[in-house]
Amino acid sequence: MVDVRELSGRYEPSVVRALEALWGKSRERAGGSTNLLMAHLLDTAAVAELLWDGFLARSTRSALDEVAGGPGQGRRLFAWLCGVHDCGKATPAHQRLWPEGAEAVRRSGLTWLETAAVAGAKQQKRWRHDWAGGLMARELLAEADWSAQQLDWVWPLVAGHHGAFPSLRDVQEPRPAKGQLRGRGAWRRVQQALLDVFTREIGFGTLDEVEPAVVPSRAFQLQLSGLVVMADWIASDERFFVGMDDLRLVSLDASRERAASAWKALGLQGGWGALDVPGPEAFRDRFGYVPRPSQAMVVEAARRMGGPGLVVVEAPMGEGKTEAAQAAAEVLAARFGADGVFVGMPTQATADPMFTRTRRWVEAIEGELASRVVLLHGKRSFNREWRTLLEGSAAYADEAFCGVDEFGLGDDPYGVESEVHGMPERQAPAEWFLGPKRGLLAPFVVGTVDQLLYAATRTRHVMLRMAGLAGKVVILDEVHACDVYMSQFLREALRWLGQAGVPTLVLSATLAPVQRQGLVEAYLAGAASREELRVEVPAPSGYPSVTAAWLPASEEPKFHVDATDSWREDLGVVVRAVPEVVPGARSSREERERLQGEADARVGDLLASELVDGGTALVIRNSVARAQSLYEELCGRFGDDEVRLLHARFTVARRADLTEESLRLLGPQTPRPRGGRLILVATQLAEQSFDVDADMLVTDLAPVDLLLQRVGRLHRHEGTWRPDRLRAPRVFVTGFEPRENREPAFAFASEMIYGRHLLLRTAAVLPCVGEVWSVPGDVPGLVEKVYGAGASLLPEAWQEAGEVACREQEDRDRARAEEARQFLLTPHGEHERRTLAGLHYGGSTAGSDEGSLQAAVRDGDESVEVVLVVRDEGGAVFRTLAGRALSVNGDVAPDVLDEVLGSAVRLPPKFTQSASELGPLPGWHGHPWLRRSRALVLDTSRRAHLGDLTVSYDDEFGLRQV
Repeated sequence: MVDVRELSGRYEPSVVRALEALWGKSRERAGGSTNLLMAHLLDTAAVAELLWDGFLARSTRSALDEVAGGPGQGRRLFAWLCGVHDCGKATPAHQRLWPEGAEAVRRSGLTWLETAAVAGAKQQKRWRHDWAGGLMARELLAEADWSAQQLDWVWPLVAGHHGAFPSLRDVQEPRPAKGQLRGRGAWRRVQQALLDVFTREIGFGTLDEVEPAVVPSRAFQLQLSGLVVMADWIASDERFFVGMDDLRLVSLDASRERAASAWKALGLQGGWGALDVPGPEAFRDRFGYVPRPSQAMVVEAARRMGGPGLVVVEAPMGEGKTEAAQAAAEVLAARFGADGVFVGMPTQATADPMFTRTRRWVEAIEGELASRVVLLHGKRSFNREWRTLLEGSAAYADEAFCGVDEFGLGDDPYGVESEVHGMPERQAPAEWFLGPKRGLLAPFVVGTVDQLLYAATRTRHVMLRMAGLAGKVVILDEVHACDVYMSQFLREALRWLGQAGVPTLVLSATLAPVQRQGLVEAYLAGAASREELRVEVPAPSGYPSVTAAWLPASEEPKFHVDATDSWREDLGVVVRAVPEVVPGARSSREERERLQGEADARVGDLLASELVDGGTALVIRNSVARAQSLYEELCGRFGDDEVRLLHARFTVARRADLTEESLRLLGPQTPRPRGGRLILVATQLAEQSFDVDADMLVTDLAPVDLLLQRVGRLHRHEGTWRPDRLRAPRVFVTGFEPRENREPAFAFASEMIYGRHLLLRTAAVLPCVGEVWSVPGDVPGLVEKVYGAGASLLPEAWQEAGEVACREQEDRDRARAEEARQFLLTPHGEHERRTLAGLHYGGSTAGSDEGSLQAAVRDGDESVEVVLVVRDEGGAVFRTLAGRALSVNGDVAPDVLDEVLGSAVRLPPKFTQSASELGPLPGWHGHPWLRRSRALVLDTSRRAHLGDLTVSYDDEFGLRQV
């Protein structure tokens, strides 16, 4: 217990009275009783001890021991760093905010001039207890003779614990306050006493004993900051940390009891814990088969690395890259002390099946681990497996965390307010991890790559994302899918991962050499804490290949590069052009529709001929409109039973159903009836991480790496019945018009998406009649040719157009990279800074909500998501798309909520301006899930007007302009 009698002997009575009055949480936010500031500091420290014992990765604990001065020293320092975060509440800046608490503090003898405090707060609204604490900690620790270099990294942890790191200049008290926000006179003695008493309770004798021995890397500081926030948020749960208003009852032991109850109730757990390096038999135990040569090669590379680093895995579609990466991740985790894994996928659709595979993998390591895997993307509530895991949940987790703070937080900068309160999400992993901004803190996470890219943005609470990534192994699939804009964020993220020593695996079937070089350089530059680091990355000698890179202490970068043969023989893929007439820029709508109809008919003729004996065809169009047009043509020829349509303009629920059906009908386990015929018309959704097996492919022209990804959907599995004429894989390329003595013309949508430069270079490598692509053997060479700089690749008649297209692409890439840099966490030229001070200032800051973040990391025209509802004739009542009644105001009953949420669809960018004027239905304004939604009201014919345009929706075609 805090011995008040002992304090009375150490401090003057007025100081003791002040310590007995300073409040940390108001009665309203602490279960009915005031929580003294000292109690909250100790509560947070006690939570930190439990984080150390049951959550932190071995690598994190080792790093903290080193910072603290040696083995066994880190736990106490970590508890102190977490607990001291709210020391700034011992100032008038905080104590004045709750009238009841302010009166008690004044009665203790501490005073302030309210008019000056108001003037200071008015000039700088951000100068609250977090900034006050940063300034206070810096000054008091300096008086304790801490060195400048240790002061410089510790005070930002205090000042930044509410989501953003100010500069030292920022934390100076506003001049109009005249000392009345930080406190003058007796305040200084009370602040010193608060810090001294807290420090002794933690187990240090004096403040000078706390001083760290080593300055950690900036990435480790960011991770520590995130852990401080995590400890604070847990210790702010009033269910377990009811207010303690008697200083005589406050102690670290009492806080430990409260923290233990909270920890048990919240079900918080780490990941692997102590993990032995798996032996050669582990692969078969995990996945049920002996590793293929390429998979064994990747695992061996993980065993040979001299330290945590980057592993680039390049292998064909269907080679088993995922299993290779998972097996290598287990080795890296065991060797370098990681406690979990983050798997980043290119899209939500690809993340869903990876969630299932990841649960199966960790369950094979240890059965109970499967329950700790989190699915992290904006539409996870529509994943059936995820929903099943969460059934029977209690109230939504966020309701318990409203005690973090309540004063002056109208914009809720602390992540307490949930954007998704309404649906209970329960402890499939622990419930706590399901709140906003916390998902990456779970031990095992599968999500979109965006979750990693968000960690590279200058956004509030970015430290929580780094705390979630550090201590894990990171696996990123299909990294070639990151374009020039997204690659800026990917490289920035790799810099931070490299500096944090996070083992990272990146996977691709079609990675250009320049991309491999850039990824490796970014990671190593971070590991070296350098602004730039130019290295010669050895080129693999074959395909599949692995390139491992790491940076030993005070040495030059090291590499391990290997290559082997694919487990399957190369397939000779016949590639044939199916030209179409491309309408000119001035063509009328009628002319464009006529030419599109002719192109669709030609594809219909082709499919009728090729599938005469049955078989399966995958058709990939580069735009939704082209897919819908062709689907309509094919349904007229083959009937609804033999044709399916899949694209992104179905509602989220319908799209999930169609995706599941497509994977089932064309998946490896589905028997193919002899003579049966099935055609799937899709967009780029079917391009990657889409495990279907088609007999033939019809595809619009796309850059060669993406074209090869599409080819990877052909003949994926042995033992599948195929008609005789389709025993050899056949690809038919559409979407362009060859022209005599000049470059080809490309479909408008293709050119808008990909640009003329890469389309021209891809068209130039299409095989001539009688030639074939040998897949996967030809893949690296084809990608290198198209993404290389050689102008001689293009026929002479194309070269002038090619030069113009190249310049246009370079200008566009430069502009997009510059646009991305304004949101990067670290501005150019600041990667060698030593502390977090000022990290959030000096550039554009991305919003913290999912929509703003996604807009920041994914370039492109802004689009709007709407929720479709139908208004009855006469406007009497709103209904769901399935016809279930809402009300005249649109009120949603609980049993209809899923249906309404499942009716969300993203509009094409051309509708953004009109759709931005839409808002929620009247009955949605108070609804936690729907209050920010835009309702698009359809009439009884399922049509709606958006500006001068009309759209329609049905479950067969999705959203269309009519």
